[in-house]
Amino acid sequence: MSKNLQVTIDKDSGFCFGVVYAIDMAEEILEEEGYLYCLGDIVHNDEEVARLKAKGLRIIAHADLEGLQNEKVLIRAHGEAPETYKTALENNITLIDASCPVVLKLQNRIKTSYDDQEKILIFGKHGHAEVIGLQGQTQNEALVFQDIDELDQVDLPAKFTLYSQTTKSVDRFYAIKDELIRRGYEVKANDTICRQVSNRYEDLGTFAQQYDKIVFVSGKKSSNGKVLFDVCKQVNPNTFFISDPAELDETIFAEGETVGICGATSTPMWLMKKVKDTLEAF
Repeated sequence: MSKNLQVTIDKDSGFCFGVVYAIDMAEEILEEEGYLYCLGDIVHNDEEVARLKAKGLRIIAHADLEGLQNEKVLIRAHGEAPETYKTALENNITLIDASCPVVLKLQNRIKTSYDDQEKILIFGKHGHAEVIGLQGQTQNEALVFQDIDELDQVDLPAKFTLYSQTTKSVDRFYAIKDELIRRGYEVKANDTICRQVSNRYEDLGTFAQQYDKIVFVSGKKSSNGKVLFDVCKQVNPNTFFISDPAELDETIFAEGETVGICGATSTPMWLMKKVKDTLEAF
């Protein structure tokens, strides 16, 4: 008799509280009203977006907001720039604000720094929804970089304040801060990384060590998905990235192996369960 795969889902994986809050809000309104506009993907996970679209969620871009009037629009956990609120006011749009409290706190800190005439650097992903919202607090004057090498070409002020997108790696943030100080800059560093995300790094490392193979489930657009996948891969080279159970390759698993399933802060638990069912059917 062949032995089945022994599959375990990481109990700490899945939505962070900011995402849970946004999705709960959306589902409540969809239940009552049958449809709801959402500015950008509610979460960086295509499967979860598709599930909510089926319930009536309508994803719109910033350009669409201009032409919308007298409607309700959800702001997702990533937060928005001041410009969005201004447009909503002009168009009589009711904003359902599900911005994550951690992001809102960071936006306020950046705005205060900017109002105090500080020069601001943001360690974050170019074009990411959260980063666009952060930059908006500074009239888009803050300098965004996702790698310290990008700063080699830039004429930086002697003194500046350093912030970080909330889902970045704590270690990398401090390494960048130390390197900038080593280069002779006066750096005021604000560690604004979400601890719910950073604590996952350590927990995931421990989780990934315990299994023969790891299946990491995440949307391809997820920033913290990439970071957390790397954390697993470093600890366990037999780590595989998938966005959908259909991407599982039966040939890479051997009978009787132990498999751990984990995911990003934007990965729904129902999707990880689906992956578990698929693996157990092999």
